Amino acid sequence: MAVSNNITAILNFLALVCSIPIIGSGIWLASKPDNECIHWVRWPVVFLGIAVLLVSLTGFVGAYWKKEGLLGVYLVCMAILIVLLLIFLVLAFVVTRPSGAYSVPGVAYKEYGLQGFSSWLRNRITGSGNWGEIRACLADSGICTKLNEEYVTAVQFFNGSLSPIQSGCCKPPTLCGFQFVNPIMWTNPSNPAASADCSIWNNDPSQLCYYCDSCKAGLLGNLRKEWRTANIVLIITVVVLIWIYLIACSAYKNAQTEELFRRYKQGWV
Repeated sequence: MAVSNNITAILNFLALVCSIPIIGSGIWLASKPDNECIHWVRWPVVFLGIAVLLVSLTGFVGAYWKKEGLLGVYLVCMAILIVLLLIFLVLAFVVTRPSGAYSVPGVAYKEYGLQGFSSWLRNRITGSGNWGEIRACLADSGICTKLNEEYVTAVQFFNGSLSPIQSGCCKPPTLCGFQFVNPIMWTNPSNPAASADCSIWNNDPSQLCYYCDSCKAGLLGNLRKEWRTANIVLIITVVVLIWIYLIACSAYKNAQTEELFRRYKQGWV
């Protein structure tokens, strides 16, 4: 019994350690300027990581102090959390699979089309009920005005590495043919009818292209990039958690067998 419980305690300690990259990924996502503007996507990963930590701690205490009830709670709750993490990962990969990105001749950065992203993501992020608040938050974040500190000339800007949000929200679409003045000031479009966004562009730093579909697409592009990066960490962690859980189940079963054998030897059964 002691050997199996010690193994279970060690495994639960490892599971507890696994909660750290989950929480870290969640905090990293929540700290991003775009995620700060979308409240409902900020904290799910953090909450799941904290839940894994608490459940692992319960299993560790149960194994170390030989509390079979706590071990049973651990096994049930950890199974539920692993299923939730798997569902979360599948959903995240499905809704972030389309990228909406396309290359533009003569520039290093990509631009983004709203229709290139999953309809589920579009409806929940850029729908009329949500976009007004998100747009105002992005404008207040200063994510576009910072470009003036990074790029001075048109050559620097066109060869720069813009994030999807900067590409979509901080400048007009390239096909409009605007002339570069500075990263957030553009004039004299040569093709103003090329897109509805061409007429929406405004040099006012509080407006820019925040009302454009290209800005919505840029936000989705940013979310996709960040979530797919976080998913790599989550996949590795979930695989390790599943491995730990299966071994813990085996150790728990062995502990039960050892206890029955011990009772049999003492004449209790």
